[in-house]
Amino acid sequence: MDDARTQAMPATDCAFAPTADPAWLLVEEGFTLAREHEIESLFAVSNGYVGTRGSLAEGSPLSAPATFVAGIFDCDPGDPVPALAVAPDWMQLRGSVDGSEVKLDQSTTLAHRRILDLKQGIFWREWLFQDPSGRISRLHGLRFASLADRHVLVQSMLFTPVNHSGRVHLEIGLDPPADEPGRVELMPAAPAGGAAAGPAQQLVLRTRRGTAVIFAAVNRLRVCGSAAAAPLQRARHESGETWTLDVEMGRTYRFDRVVVVYTSRDVPQPEQAATQHLERLRSVDTDALIAAHVHAWAARWQHAEVAVAGDDAAQRALRFACYHLIAAANAEDERVSIGARALTGASYKGHVFWDTEIFMLPFYVFTDPPTARALLMYRYHTLPAARAKAQRLGYRGALYAWESADTGEEVTPLYAIAPDGQVLQVLSGQQEQHISADIAYAVWQYWQATHDADFLLHAGAEIIFETARFWASRVEPGADGRDHIRRIMGPDEYHEGVDDNAYTNTMAQWNLECALELAALLEKCWPAQWAGLAGRLGLDEAELRQWRDTARRLYTGVDPQTGLIEQFRGYYQLEDIDLSACERGLAMDVLLGQARVQQSRIVKQADVLMLVHLLWERIPPAARVANFRFYEPRTAHGSSLSPAIHALLAARLGDTELALSYFRQAAEIDLSNKMGNAAGGVHAAALGGLWQAAVFGFAGMDLRPDGLAFAPHLPAGWQALSFAVQWRGRRLRVRIEPALVELGAEGPAPLMVAVADAAPVKLAPGQRRRWQRVARDSWKEVPHE
Repeated sequence: MDDARTQAMPATDCAFAPTADPAWLLVEEGFTLAREHEIESLFAVSNGYVGTRGSLAEGSPLSAPATFVAGIFDCDPGDPVPALAVAPDWMQLRGSVDGSEVKLDQSTTLAHRRILDLKQGIFWREWLFQDPSGRISRLHGLRFASLADRHVLVQSMLFTPVNHSGRVHLEIGLDPPADEPGRVELMPAAPAGGAAAGPAQQLVLRTRRGTAVIFAAVNRLRVCGSAAAAPLQRARHESGETWTLDVEMGRTYRFDRVVVVYTSRDVPQPEQAATQHLERLRSVDTDALIAAHVHAWAARWQHAEVAVAGDDAAQRALRFACYHLIAAANAEDERVSIGARALTGASYKGHVFWDTEIFMLPFYVFTDPPTARALLMYRYHTLPAARAKAQRLGYRGALYAWESADTGEEVTPLYAIAPDGQVLQVLSGQQEQHISADIAYAVWQYWQATHDADFLLHAGAEIIFETARFWASRVEPGADGRDHIRRIMGPDEYHEGVDDNAYTNTMAQWNLECALELAALLEKCWPAQWAGLAGRLGLDEAELRQWRDTARRLYTGVDPQTGLIEQFRGYYQLEDIDLSACERGLAMDVLLGQARVQQSRIVKQADVLMLVHLLWERIPPAARVANFRFYEPRTAHGSSLSPAIHALLAARLGDTELALSYFRQAAEIDLSNKMGNAAGGVHAAALGGLWQAAVFGFAGMDLRPDGLAFAPHLPAGWQALSFAVQWRGRRLRVRIEPALVELGAEGPAPLMVAVADAAPVKLAPGQRRRWQRVARDSWKEVPHE
């Protein structure tokens, strides 16, 4: 026994509780074993550095506990594809009351509830149970990954013997992750300095690549409402600790665990850093850690909340989306990005896709620009790998990996197993090249919204120039006098190896034109930096002229008469299958067969329509409508990325009933497990798409060269939509009602704003102005009351 560590904490008020407003709570009543993996994903807690699934501390027959540390990838010996490695289940807590084991499946549950507190960023659990001998006990606990101190994880449990006194035995584990087929786990390793000293528990793990990951924990016990120490026997062993204590009926005993995590990605000596950090926390009461974390979440919600009045389901969906987006990112680390399932599950091996830049990044750009910058810096740091991929394929410039991990190298698997057991070749890593233009688009959007000149000059410009250089080398001249991009795959992954995918070609054209605009901007505003960058990259006037000519000649598939955009060459000649009788949202290549789908006009997800969203101002109003009406009924929504973009576009086009239907479909992907795969983690891109559907869709926000504009269309039943966005160092608070818009500015300088067809105005700091709807798409400014 260690007297210094078994001393009871000073008595404090144990009355900590979830947020009082139920609209901020995601609640799972009871316990359904078959849904456990899904619930573990939805109820995950994370801070962008470390995330852990919402599993039970004592486990269950179908529990899949996992902790993920951002940027920690590894490979199994038999699989060359790196995966986000599974770290220990740091919450392990097993107990018995007078010899009767405390587990859900071995006790009679009188009440059981799990709560994800979206406002405070805390997972809560309440459990009232009776053992076979009739003893009734109550557990009330919480856990979180601290947003105030990203290296810290906290677990706190209250135990009350309701109708008995007796002896409680606790096993507090910190074991290496269990070996499970299909996932990569961190491996235990010997401490660098020999036997661990200092923390009550320390676990050293390493990847096969040699990255060290350290978990150090200290455990505390106190009796609520009393300064006296609880009778306690305590023993340490290799994988944790065991405690034995005598408990009295009606008294509440509080167990706290504080865990510190460090890796050799962060610091040269992670064991020492973890030990020292934990030592600093010894004198800090757990309630102070909780308060700091709650305060950090409150500060983040001030910028991120999207409030909907009149639609509780939409409000819950948006808060759920924003919660997981906040939890997914870390502004303090610019060498990691967000995987498709964030830090909530192992699907897609934790790989980073275009999802981050196109679906999630706008949320950060307009609510937390430092995080957006960090995510884009990941793409800058992985630019060498993008250059190497382009060179390997015979091109110039930078071709980013379709799936990337820590280094930015291409890690898309070459093969996949279909639901029917068929082995299929995966071509997206070779053909889905639009990602280079997607990243350039994200860089430019960030620059438009922030005017972060330091980022542009030292990272962003190089990304835009090198991706433009790739497209100029990728095109092939045709006999028709146009340039073409052949053997490509667009966002619609049902059609492989096509020529002139409209999304790819038009985004490539935009990338080239953006690079030319940027070159002119740098030469005008920062001539010395432009000269240095151009010299380092070998950019000259001849190459810029080539970019201009290539952009002008690129084939885009637009019918000049109708404005309709052919998704790729030959698309109109394919079989036109009526999807009205099918349940969309399912994998049509499985239902109808891959061969038939490839020879049909069925679209997996927004492709041309994604182009309409991203390049809204380039596409004439009539063409926006024509393309939406043509492609919407042909889209199967076989990807979670699709419904939110359709909601956004339908809203911008004024079809609010259809928009709301798609919005709810996007919300149900996770909250109702609509696609049946939430067990693998939340769909982070769909959550980013929900935020965009609200802000760019229903609010109609549009970026102008000098400010922001809004053209709102609220769905029936939405009494108000409110949110805040940041723009070039200022904050704009937006409130939209069916017939009224109110905008308020905060910050050091005026902000230009516009509402629909009303004249733009300059909004001074501290000023609020109002506009009133006078017709469907017509607004006028009215005096502020």
